[in-house]
Amino acid sequence: MSKAILALEDGSVFEGCSIGAPVERAGEVVFNTAITGYQEIFTDPSYAGQIVVLTNPQIGNYGTTPEDSEAPRPYIEGLVVRDFSPVASNWRSRLPADEFLKQYGIPIANGIDTRALVRRIRNYGAMRGVLSCVPGADPQQLVEKARRIPPMAGLDLASRVTTPQPYEWNQGLEPCSPSEHLPPTRPRRFHVVAYDFGIKRNILRLLAHFGCRVTLVPAHTSANDVLGLRPDGVFLSNGPGDPEPLTGPIGEIRKLLGKKPIFGICLGHQLLGLALGGKSFKLKFGHHGANHPVINYRTGRVEITSQNHGFAIDPDSLKPSEVEITHMNLNDHTLEGFRHRWLPVFCVQYHPEAAPGPHDSRYLFEEFIALMEQHRQG
Repeated sequence: MSKAILALEDGSVFEGCSIGAPVERAGEVVFNTAITGYQEIFTDPSYAGQIVVLTNPQIGNYGTTPEDSEAPRPYIEGLVVRDFSPVASNWRSRLPADEFLKQYGIPIANGIDTRALVRRIRNYGAMRGVLSCVPGADPQQLVEKARRIPPMAGLDLASRVTTPQPYEWNQGLEPCSPSEHLPPTRPRRFHVVAYDFGIKRNILRLLAHFGCRVTLVPAHTSANDVLGLRPDGVFLSNGPGDPEPLTGPIGEIRKLLGKKPIFGICLGHQLLGLALGGKSFKLKFGHHGANHPVINYRTGRVEITSQNHGFAIDPDSLKPSEVEITHMNLNDHTLEGFRHRWLPVFCVQYHPEAAPGPHDSRYLFEEFIALMEQHRQG
């Protein structure tokens, strides 16, 4: 095996073995604490522009399967792990995880001291980095390259990952095994137009499963074009990067307020916050994992949630006369959800569709269906 080098902008250098593509990639270095679901992480478009460190010590032991991908291809810039399993043992596996990433040109650094790396990111924040699996790479030169990478703040990455053309989605949930019992797919009663800022497939599967015909549109689609499709509701998807540079979509969302029921997730939540006059800020090292506790103020229950974001909305920047805070993170008390007090608009920062993660928050899709039903009945 050849050497893999991860160089951070603070001068730190971590060395391991290369088992992926023999290339060099740059991005913001973040860590994810999920125990399983690495393929879903690889293919989540919200990770565009980021090198992902997985904290679970062994990765790759159950391979990959096409059904578990959240997008047509991986979006991570590179992968850093402690121990990549040489054996992929699972009856669903079709391709080893390292081969899956290698065919898309994604570098993998194996044998890295991920505990030390994650502690550094937790202490000093997410940093720009370069992952090189090119033979003969010079560590100090890689550090200098890392310092020249544009910071994540200010980057419009949603425009990079959005669909170029509108298309329809009708596929619902499928059982992972014969023992998994799913409720029957509901008849298609609603038409949802979904802004694709980097949407995950499991969001689409759940919308379809709950009875929606979904039309996806590019990130910069106008409000008039959306309304011209005569939807029952509008969905604002997850996605990568900083929400503030997306001034075009923010303006179009503002025009849609009050016209149709709106449900936003992750980046969609942030864009709604900005459309309502709020302000966003960058988190120190973001929320990336599948076990984040969130309290639902409307029910008093705590949900264990799947999360992947590096920015948040300042709750104090929202007008309490217009916006009701509905969800709050119990780890760091950042805003996790709100709804408008009289318009049919609500959103959450976390991922109720999970993939990977628990199913505690799937009720939010039911609430979106109910909101569309109420709006249809006037």
